[in-house]
Amino acid sequence: MDFADDPAEAAFRAGLRAWLRDHLDEHREGTGYESAESVERTLRWHRALAEAGYVGISLPAAYGGRGLPDAYEGILNEELAAAGAPASPPIGHIAHAVADFAGEELKARVLPGLLGCTEVWCQGFSEPGAGSDLAGLSTTATADGDRFVVNGQKIWTSGAMWSGWCLLLARTEPDRPRHRGLSMLVVDMRSPGVDCREIVLASGSREFAEVFFDDVSVPAANLVGERGQGWQIAMHMLAYERGPADMGWVGRLGRVLAAAREEVRSGRVAADAGLRLRLAEAAVDVQVMQWHVARSLAGRDADATGSGGSVDKLLATRVEQNLYRVVSDLAGPSFVLGAPGPFADYLWSRAQSIYGGTQQIQRQIVAQRVLGLPRA
Repeated sequence: MDFADDPAEAAFRAGLRAWLRDHLDEHREGTGYESAESVERTLRWHRALAEAGYVGISLPAAYGGRGLPDAYEGILNEELAAAGAPASPPIGHIAHAVADFAGEELKARVLPGLLGCTEVWCQGFSEPGAGSDLAGLSTTATADGDRFVVNGQKIWTSGAMWSGWCLLLARTEPDRPRHRGLSMLVVDMRSPGVDCREIVLASGSREFAEVFFDDVSVPAANLVGERGQGWQIAMHMLAYERGPADMGWVGRLGRVLAAAREEVRSGRVAADAGLRLRLAEAAVDVQVMQWHVARSLAGRDADATGSGGSVDKLLATRVEQNLYRVVSDLAGPSFVLGAPGPFADYLWSRAQSIYGGTQQIQRQIVAQRVLGLPRA
């Protein structure tokens, strides 16, 4: 398979590189989720990308996207990483769910703000008693005339503290089987009864929150798709979130690898034969991952089983965690005692095994949908 850019992709890449040369310096430093100031700098970067047309690339142009194939999302992530730029906003899975399932009125009402990054969104899926077992969630949305009344709790909700909207998965049909009783709602986070409580990670990040819903009123017009269609929409979202178009890790892992190799080659870091061999193996892993991502993006529409995202997630997790283990062993005690950034990245790599679906869940999907094995 030829992974080289076609003329249109090459022109897109060249335009993006030119824009980054002109605009990146004012946004390069200080983004993150450690403080209110760093969050605002991050959101300002997201708005700059949106104004330049680099958010929602694969979403319909009618709502602020560009209607381009997923491969262009991969090019964006690749170039941002190569330039050392902050990541793009992680909203592709939410935007695709709304664009693919919501009615026209709801799409027209919410997608422009989402894709323009003038409205910040979060995703309400995980619960304290239903993390990996998403179908077991207990948050309810009870129909009451022209509205739903939401009660329950979500946890590990990225960006909830500063979000205006939440795409919420809740149980609307308590008498149906677990998977068939869920629906998806767009919830205004400024509604009475919504309570966000910050979660501070070991790395210092304040990105996550637990969110409580106490008799929160949601207009029935904010239902995405049909009642009972929530599980289908959630799987659609997770397949996109697990895929390379929304992950964007490959280029960043390449930069980590390149820095480690330079440290060894320059003699600044001592590495015996065993560590050099492990570093070489990590380099092979990253290259394989890069080729796999390109192939996956090129053939995403042909994935009839819907398991491609799980394969991507399993591979990305193994490659990233292995690379950071090698980097940590090369650095020795300074990896923990030195600058906080590298150790925070290592901690985040460990979370790859959990967020977006655990390793066990991904393996079950591959076993059943690819290998045809029976359910456990």
